Amino acid sequence: MGNTLEQELKQAKRKSAKPMLWVSMISMTMMFAGLTSAYVVSRKRSDWVSFDLPSAFYTSTALIILSSITFLLAKFFIKKDNRQLTTVFLASTLILGIGFVFFQFEGFKELFNSGLFFAGAKSTVKASFIYGIVLTHLAHIAAGIIVLLVVFYNHITKKYTPENYLGLELGAIFWHFVDILWIYLFLFFYFIR
Repeated sequence: MGNTLEQELKQAKRKSAKPMLWVSMISMTMMFAGLTSAYVVSRKRSDWVSFDLPSAFYTSTALIILSSITFLLAKFFIKKDNRQLTTVFLASTLILGIGFVFFQFEGFKELFNSGLFFAGAKSTVKASFIYGIVLTHLAHIAAGIIVLLVVFYNHITKKYTPENYLGLELGAIFWHFVDILWIYLFLFFYFIR
């Protein structure tokens, strides 16, 4: 009797996991829509300055796109029960994700070295917006890195099988979300200067 209840609870948890993730991603999307809308409205200020995106942001964009591809491959290979290639692609995703974070901070250094400051007497509204929006995205990436570590650990401890890989799938959905979110922000900053 107790075993049946436990199985029903696990099944209910599995059914609610994806909808809960989608709701949280929608709320994050709305937050970034608000931040980028405020950026657009603030462009009319007299102290608005124009500058090029740091070259490190181009590199970080390539890395996060590659990381989504490696995560897709990891998911493909867990379905095929190829644990070795799943491990390789999950590790690659993690390394590329860390590389993304590294180049984001390199981009901040480029902004700082070009005279754009987040706060203080020399700061501008535009620079503050860019730093704020990108740092907010990095907080989501930090969550994504934690998710990657948990997925990698669960994979190494053989929690995932071709029939049961929900955690890996949820991790992939979230990672692709932060990837798409960065691409949106990158294109937004590239075209709306």
